Amino acid sequence: MLILRRHCCPAHWMIPQRTTSSTAFSERRVKMGRQTQMNKLTSPELTKQINPENIQLMNDFLEYLRSLKRSEGTIKGYKSDLLIVFTYVLQNCGNKSFIDLKKREIVSLQNWLINENGNSPARVRRVKAALSSLSNYIENILDDEYEDFRPIIRKIENPQNTPVREKSVFSTEEMEVILQKLTEAGKFQIACALALAVYSGRRKAELTRFKVDWFKPENVVFDYFYCTPEKVLTKGAKMIDCYVIKSGFDPYLKRWLQQRKDLSINSEWLFVTKTDKGYEQASAETLNSWAQTIDRFTVKPFYWHSMRHLFVSNLVRDGMSESDITDVVGWANSAMVQVYNDVPASERLSKFFENKRAAEAEKAEK
Repeated sequence: MLILRRHCCPAHWMIPQRTTSSTAFSERRVKMGRQTQMNKLTSPELTKQINPENIQLMNDFLEYLRSLKRSEGTIKGYKSDLLIVFTYVLQNCGNKSFIDLKKREIVSLQNWLINENGNSPARVRRVKAALSSLSNYIENILDDEYEDFRPIIRKIENPQNTPVREKSVFSTEEMEVILQKLTEAGKFQIACALALAVYSGRRKAELTRFKVDWFKPENVVFDYFYCTPEKVLTKGAKMIDCYVIKSGFDPYLKRWLQQRKDLSINSEWLFVTKTDKGYEQASAETLNSWAQTIDRFTVKPFYWHSMRHLFVSNLVRDGMSESDITDVVGWANSAMVQVYNDVPASERLSKFFENKRAAEAEKAEK
């Protein structure tokens, strides 16, 4: 059971006085931190030329994943990775069937991804994981069609998974300045999405699954959090309760709800995109475009997952126990708290000795 030790909004969650000049955010900056290498290999024209057997294998495999109730986000990721591989095979391996690929060709693919396409070792591991899963599907499900098939992906050593991108660590004060700038620019929906990320720590795909009517007084718990009345689909096809810090999120929610009313948006989904059919649920791609907008107002590179780190770090600052943080975020074990806790050692030590001196002073007074 989740038990909070404090119900008031701590200082690091409060909206700060604005001290950053507006000109600092209008200047063009070169950001040297985290950058994602986009897929430049595939295209609709090239996909049409891919060996039909490979396309059929991919489609059958993706349908199999759907039968296992894998999330559409996971399936989309597999499809993207497999199309990269099959396009490479089209251009460099005679467009042969995946079944007939040799280890030498997989090694060449791995080398191309890292040294020519500029992908990180972690990204290459993800592509190879997709190939490995496809191989397992062929071996275990299609064994009556491909009796002689033997998986080879796992026999090829992965590149060393060294960090290649600098992590962006933000403070609540920095994010509130950005939220103010978005609000001043009239970008209320983007500001609301960013505030939800800051004050809930949810992943990008999960942000799109929140509904308007979840943010009602009856869904407030501990006088502190909104708790979603419905469980939210998250990574690994888990369904969890999600918590949002009410005091930080409410100002941006109210502005966006008012704009929705002005625009006559009646969708049940909190975040929407306008299409020929009207307003529909926003997608992860929509949030990718919003991230680019947010990035224009930051000094450090912005990516949605950095807000998950900020949320966890602030719960640590608030003195919440690791077990309670684990419950709030929805993890299976508390080891993840330390992975996401970005509170520096200097701050932790300063807080420790501050509390120690306060306790000693209180004891002396008695």
